[in-house]
Amino acid sequence: MSVKTRSATLVLVGTAIGVSLTLGQAVLGARNDAELPLEQMRTFTDVFSRIKSDYVEEVSDDQLLEYAIRGMLDGLDPHSSYLNAEEFTELRVGTTGEFGGLGIEVGMEDGFVRVVSPIDDTPAAKAGMQTGDLIIRLDDTPVKGLSLSDAVKLMRGKPGSILTLTVVREGEDKPLTVEIERAIIKTTSVRSRMLEKDYAYVRISNFQTKTTADMLKAIRELKEEAGGTLGGLVLDLRNNPGGVLSGAVGVSDAFLGDGNIVYTDGREEDSRLRYDATSGDVLDGAPLVVLVNGGSASASEIVAGAMQDHGRAIVLGTKTFGKGSVQTIQDLPAGGAVKLTTSRYYTPDGRSIQALGIEPDIETYPGLLNRPDEDEAALGPLTESSLRGALVNESDDEDDEDAATDADGAEMTGGEDEDADESADLVYDDYQLYEALNLLRGLSILSRRDS
Repeated sequence: MSVKTRSATLVLVGTAIGVSLTLGQAVLGARNDAELPLEQMRTFTDVFSRIKSDYVEEVSDDQLLEYAIRGMLDGLDPHSSYLNAEEFTELRVGTTGEFGGLGIEVGMEDGFVRVVSPIDDTPAAKAGMQTGDLIIRLDDTPVKGLSLSDAVKLMRGKPGSILTLTVVREGEDKPLTVEIERAIIKTTSVRSRMLEKDYAYVRISNFQTKTTADMLKAIRELKEEAGGTLGGLVLDLRNNPGGVLSGAVGVSDAFLGDGNIVYTDGREEDSRLRYDATSGDVLDGAPLVVLVNGGSASASEIVAGAMQDHGRAIVLGTKTFGKGSVQTIQDLPAGGAVKLTTSRYYTPDGRSIQALGIEPDIETYPGLLNRPDEDEAALGPLTESSLRGALVNESDDEDDEDAATDADGAEMTGGEDEDADESADLVYDDYQLYEALNLLRGLSILSRRDS
């Protein structure tokens, strides 16, 4: 090493030590009862200085420190992340729906974008995107190497513009090319119809702040159409990726007269919350069947778990996704924000949803022709537990790799054929809904006999 290079390195090490000491003070502030990890901080300083002096291209201190922050959060679990000022602004814009997009809930897995669920009546759903699809290219841009926020930014764009996705799908021999026209994403979270006399159907595609009110309005209209009362209801939560917690609590409360709906538990006091039902059942005790599948996640699993634990509904379909963690968005003084996993969800009986999901009371696939064989089932679909770095379920005594096996392996139809008025058509259009209706009939007959 030349004298000039050695001197430069010493200066850089001094700069990095200053950075690490600043970080150390923050660590000390949060860990009064623990020692500062000096060895790890020295390693950080060493790596920082080597990049500054030896990397093939010059990298600014700001960039390196942002990369370090992102790395800290990305290493925790798939749902924790750092949002710089621009990304935080985009997140707030995205929640208003005033942007051109595709309409899919996505996550990152092994450097690629994985589809958790397409949203009903959006361009992605209409183009045939499915839960579990792996997106490997966006137009001519490879996804590998992009952050999730970068990939989402590429998916958004001017409404009416075309985005070509290259997709790897289980069961297909080669990647698929899917062209999707971007549109303003304004989803209707609740849709409903009568399946036949006395038996109604309500579909919730995601949970928004108005979901509970919209569902109650829909059920009132269904009651009027049925002559005042309903003999039973199918609540369809398939491919519902979740949404706001208040929506899930409100929907659950509508069918429960008392008892706990869900509670959360974390390290901080304000992350330990409990949500209980208020009196009243919108169905007056009429039978309820809840449809779920591998695309039912988070808030959907809260509803299914509450109905199951209270014995209020029969849960039918396939195992749910298994996202039982809570994220909070915390503003940073310098701009941007941290999205941090702060607690876990628990069902009324104390079951953690995380990485395990909700097992249906009755397992039902879309149709016998679509049921996976043993080899396909062994592969399993995308679930929370299959995501790299996913939090394990602390109540599970098995090995992590055993807990990460989910063998439902089936993509569900949305059950949204508005012209299918006769229940006989359901066996072809939506076999799971057909089975749910049959179950509803049986439960209704049984309840009348008991009364």
